[in-house]
Amino acid sequence: MLRTPSLRTVGARRHRRTTALAGAVAAGAVCAVALANTPALAVNTAGPATNAAAPKEPLPLERLFDNRAVSDDARPAAADFDGSGGSFSAQDLAAAGWTPGRALDIDASRLTWPRPAPGRPDNVRAAGQSVRLTGRGEALTFLVAGSTKGAAGNAVGGKGTVRYRDGSSTTYTLTAPDWRRGPLTTKAVGLPHRNTRDGQRTETTRLYTVTVPVARGREIGSVVLPKDPGAAVDLHVFSLALRAPTKEWTGSWAASTSGYAAVGPWTDRTLRLIVHSSAGGPHTRVRLENTFAQRPVRIGHATVALQDKGAGAAGRPVPLTFGGRDGADIPAGAQQFSDPVRFTVPPDANLLVSIHLPGTVRAVPVHSYSSQVSYLSADGVGDRTGDRGPGGFTEKLEGWPLLTGVDVSGGPGSLVTLGDSITDGEAATPGANGRWPDLLARRLRAQHAVPALGVLNHGISGNRVVSDRYPGDGTSSVKSGVSAGNRFERDVLAQTSARTVIVFEGVNDIRAGTKADAVIAALKSIAARAHERGLRVAAATIAPCGGFHDCTPEADAQRTAINRHIRTARIYDAVFDFDAAIRDPQHPERMLPRFDAGDHLHPNDAGMKVFSDSVDLRKLV
Repeated sequence: MLRTPSLRTVGARRHRRTTALAGAVAAGAVCAVALANTPALAVNTAGPATNAAAPKEPLPLERLFDNRAVSDDARPAAADFDGSGGSFSAQDLAAAGWTPGRALDIDASRLTWPRPAPGRPDNVRAAGQSVRLTGRGEALTFLVAGSTKGAAGNAVGGKGTVRYRDGSSTTYTLTAPDWRRGPLTTKAVGLPHRNTRDGQRTETTRLYTVTVPVARGREIGSVVLPKDPGAAVDLHVFSLALRAPTKEWTGSWAASTSGYAAVGPWTDRTLRLIVHSSAGGPHTRVRLENTFAQRPVRIGHATVALQDKGAGAAGRPVPLTFGGRDGADIPAGAQQFSDPVRFTVPPDANLLVSIHLPGTVRAVPVHSYSSQVSYLSADGVGDRTGDRGPGGFTEKLEGWPLLTGVDVSGGPGSLVTLGDSITDGEAATPGANGRWPDLLARRLRAQHAVPALGVLNHGISGNRVVSDRYPGDGTSSVKSGVSAGNRFERDVLAQTSARTVIVFEGVNDIRAGTKADAVIAALKSIAARAHERGLRVAAATIAPCGGFHDCTPEADAQRTAINRHIRTARIYDAVFDFDAAIRDPQHPERMLPRFDAGDHLHPNDAGMKVFSDSVDLRKLV
């Protein structure tokens, strides 16, 4: 599992996260992969570093390009990415929507795929170059890949420096997974071929986005890339950008992409997806994501409305636009926010988000379990996004394809709940919005002692903390997501105005035989990564599952050890004891029968309420 570096302060007090986050979505940086076992990011507030010669005058990244990574399939020898004649296919990139100069929004960040034609320099091999980059942001994102001459190798890394206008600097560690053997679960995009001097090979090649911390609020003047990692090993940088703050928005609803599912095929259809708001506001925007995809997806039109009954809208659906246009093409691995629209989202309300897919779609990114019925029009019916009535939506749909977020303007920011099927609401009454995060959102709105944060549910049924369930590439019948660690950047750190995360996960790990030490190490990593970005971290103890077929005494011993760590480690800003709240005192390996949905693993509606009531609201902010 890869991790981002930690943040520490040298010669000054630790820079604290503020809730005044500026801007919306258009600029930024994101991480589809995290960094492993990296040293801390040091902040030097006394002035520029003195242990090295002053860097040369910063230049735009494209002025530093010195390597050819992309070749035309007809001229594969025109590029040599890895020193052995290997290169990415220009045709594969185009098929994925990664065309020259294309803006790529990934996890609330905007990167740009290089403009040079195939066979021209399109990336820089990191060797201490100084890159011109100005502005303020929440994080710095690199579009990267590592290469090793002669054979596919391990990740390539090194330390670089961020220099600020006030004369201070921070150091960071950047690690680029190998373009041929890096993890598929954290890639930004995977391509089906590798070009060689002798022709094209069928082999998945990878590109990654990697995010590192920056000092919040300080204006950046330049970024010094890591030094040359050594002979026959290169760290390649294609693009870099700052992730823009999102103080103008609060997340009202969200769902994680849990896999990539074969469908239909669907031709000229309209989705009508039902989601439930937590926070309300006078303006809204939605987030669509093409995560894990191999091809772009075309959005013809989209609308938002309040639900009446079933697929019926309570009023005329409000059209959404994307960069001023009615539709959008979302490249593989990228996302698209709609433009802000004047549409009042009430708190605790069902919304209809309608999406017209004008082409033929054979697979989509999906959140597989929704505990909510959505709807789909028949093949060839066309654009029904503006329909107020339900008649055009003749099929029912489980899960949420493509849609991953609804934001509202204003508000105090967002709370993210990171978990598995219990957080996903698998045994809660379908359609009743009684998942424990839903109930927690209602508790927040019913009081005035702390801000009424929006609550974003990033539970995935079957998800694990340590290991991936979905393999990260291609269609799969397993749609339980990648590990909590591997999705942490996308599902927590990149979420709109995220302030706090509650981690409630681990039961699927111990049921699968993962030892407590591995889960504890992953939880520690999650806490460290959240803290370095200024988020509060709350951990909830793992609930008992005795009586479920694979909740063995050995699994319960691992659960007990993990819970002991959570209660005593003192690395979390808050601990919520879900285990103590629901367990049977006479049989502590089991939950009390009145909270058991019947399978001894998933709590019922009463159990969901117990979890929500166990959260001390004062410890969330």
